[in-house]
Amino acid sequence: MTSVSIDIEVPSSFPVDKVFKVFSDFDTIAPKVNPEVFKSIEIIEGNGGVGTIKIFTFGDAVPFTSGKYKVDAIDASNFSYTYSFFEGDNLMGILDSITNQIKIVPSADGGSIFKQTVIYNCKSNEKPSEDILKIEKEIYEKTFKAIEAYGIAHPENY
Repeated sequence: MTSVSIDIEVPSSFPVDKVFKVFSDFDTIAPKVNPEVFKSIEIIEGNGGVGTIKIFTFGDAVPFTSGKYKVDAIDASNFSYTYSFFEGDNLMGILDSITNQIKIVPSADGGSIFKQTVIYNCKSNEKPSEDILKIEKEIYEKTFKAIEAYGIAHPENY
């Protein structure tokens, strides 16, 4: 089994704790701010914590219809979150899973940096194309900026 990964880093003017709080509402905010990618995100098992299973229903801008994932880890004190897709057409028939590791770190200017590593765990030597990886990276960056903008527009919540 082989794997390939992409790294996303997006600076934010928000401090670490606010970015983590806004990002913690991803399931609610993402379909509002990026509906062409995220039609809906629903809990199908669990309470939102570690072990919770959710399903993404993707929008028309994505060549997939759905993906099921499990929350692997949440560490609010270290501003990190990990989840893994294990079922769905977003695995493209060539992946066993897709692991997303998110960490928010402080930046020198008082803001923060949103860091995400996406690891595509392949069933064999076949890997997602460079085009797919590029598109996914752009989607993650665009979604983060849209979620950040939502947080700025709703300071009473964050």
